[in-house]
Amino acid sequence: MGGIFRSALALGLLLTCASAQAQQAPASSAETNPAALGWMEGAPPPEDRMVRQTDGSFYQFPRTRWAFSNMRSLFPTTNLWHGSGPPSPLPADLRDDLDDVTFLPIGSDKPMRWDEALRASYADAVLVLHRGKIVYERYFGVTGRHTPHMSFSMTKSYYGTLAAMLVEDGELDETKTVAHYIPELAESGFGDATVRQVLDMTTAIHYSEDYNDPKAEVFAFALAGGVFPRPPGYSGPDGYYAYLPTLGKDGEHGSQFTYKSVNTEVLGWIIARVTGQNPITVLQDRIWSQLGTEDDAYLLVDSHGTGWAAGGLNATLRDHARFGEMMRLGGNFNGKQIVPEAVVNRIREGASQADFAKAGYETLPGWSYRDQWWVSHNRNGAFAARGVHGQTIYIDPAAEMVIVRLASNPQAKNAYIDPVSLPAYEAIGSRLSSTE
Repeated sequence: MGGIFRSALALGLLLTCASAQAQQAPASSAETNPAALGWMEGAPPPEDRMVRQTDGSFYQFPRTRWAFSNMRSLFPTTNLWHGSGPPSPLPADLRDDLDDVTFLPIGSDKPMRWDEALRASYADAVLVLHRGKIVYERYFGVTGRHTPHMSFSMTKSYYGTLAAMLVEDGELDETKTVAHYIPELAESGFGDATVRQVLDMTTAIHYSEDYNDPKAEVFAFALAGGVFPRPPGYSGPDGYYAYLPTLGKDGEHGSQFTYKSVNTEVLGWIIARVTGQNPITVLQDRIWSQLGTEDDAYLLVDSHGTGWAAGGLNATLRDHARFGEMMRLGGNFNGKQIVPEAVVNRIREGASQADFAKAGYETLPGWSYRDQWWVSHNRNGAFAARGVHGQTIYIDPAAEMVIVRLASNPQAKNAYIDPVSLPAYEAIGSRLSSTE
């Protein structure tokens, strides 16, 4: 394991330095516009305009502002076909009164406008649906209407929904242990965890996702999956399924929520076992191609063709909005019941708020986590798919609203972004509700 540790430590130090640079008053969204900076332009591009996976520069701000809209140029991927039917309609009824919506960021007494919030979040694309109609749509930098953008952990909500569908259909028993479905994990920390505990991330696994800690297991996980470049002499696990058995147990399962992406990788493996298919194919067949999506999506894969279930989905703004609208409508969309209504209802109900509170998310008081979705329990019943660097599908049932934001914020953790984002979403919902 020494080689794994040294490789992970080297990578951790590199990314910790990058994170520290991002926290030192990064240049504004306008100053880091990837189109203006000319990343990867030229034949070949000049060395100082290059963005590569092999040297980790794809994850160094401001190169991230180009990379997150061009991941298939940098990584091996597998396609998610949009299906043979026509795109489902998303009629437009654009409004000109949303940019001036104001709100107070958390912890601030200085009002901010919606358009200022978009710049502050380094948004690449934003769309607001109200009652199924597009009322606001913007694209920035190198991201366009048909540009698949990196979703990061929003991917988890797709896989969580898929697994919850299998539970509802009787194909998957949430009370069974992980070892029941994946004997290869019997001796790992996951072995005696239940499927439900994996779905809600209440497993007790010795694994840290702290990007500020060079020794955190997240770096070994990333190296195994090929997300970050492997240093010379790397001898660690090759692939996600090879990495998961290396994780031990730390505490008792079911005692509290702890956000750990490896849970979703286990979930993807379980989906493969119970369906007998690649989970990417299952996602394509049961959700993606049923939505009437406009474009193909794609998923980053490891050296074995295993999709990165925790964060590898790349999709367009409008197609994410279709998924969000389907969930808002209780799983019924494009003329069919795609997700059982009971599944959506259980997600909206959330899980234990007390177990969630133990994780210490200061910007998410009163929230919970169910089936890989973040549930607010606020007066509007909002719930969300969320990913690092500002990715969001925010669903507000009471306001009949879905907001999708794709971004390349220099800060990875949503804790840095939530103080602006969450009150901004609520303000937009209030404006839409008050002008019906």
